Amino acid sequence: MSLDITRSYRKNLMLHGLIYIGGEELAITVKDLSLTGVSAYLKCGNEIRDAKDIFNMLSGSATIDFFLPEMHLAGEAEVVRVDIFNENILLAFEFKNLSYDIDTHLYKRKAYRKMKEAPGKILLDGEYREFVTVNVSVDGLMVNVADSVSVEPGQITVFEFEFLELEGEIKVIWVEHRAEAGTLIGLQYMHLEQNHVKGVPRFAY
Repeated sequence: MSLDITRSYRKNLMLHGLIYIGGEELAITVKDLSLTGVSAYLKCGNEIRDAKDIFNMLSGSATIDFFLPEMHLAGEAEVVRVDIFNENILLAFEFKNLSYDIDTHLYKRKAYRKMKEAPGKILLDGEYREFVTVNVSVDGLMVNVADSVSVEPGQITVFEFEFLELEGEIKVIWVEHRAEAGTLIGLQYMHLEQNHVKGVPRFAY
């Protein structure tokens, strides 16, 4: 018998969670988990009939979002294997970006926040300021503006964010001025040009 000592230790367990793939939030049951990734069962149903459907959903990118509430763990992962097992699909994915202990996060978020750095614009002090997102969600954004700007919680303004194809009105929820690092701002969508946020799951809990 050979032993692969390079493989990370994997703990067998049966946890429930969600993945976001092809614009759908789908339930999974975790088979085992390691420091580097997860293998999980995905039950075949209306959205997923066989492994071919998974590959079609992953045709643009093998990166998915996942949420394991019992482990207080969420983030992005890369699908590295897809197998059929007893009428279920067995997925193996490796962690890429993790957010741990999400229930006790400082700002008590109600929806999953996807770690993403992307540029946008927001109207502050009578002029458009460029920002870079720290994370994004179906409810709002956390952004960093390079300059120190005068903005107060409760202020409503307008923004443009090409990554999620969003523009419209947004509300300032909190502000943090950072020495030598600009202004960190938490924002909540108010009125958007489109009815929903594409490409980001809610993963409500």
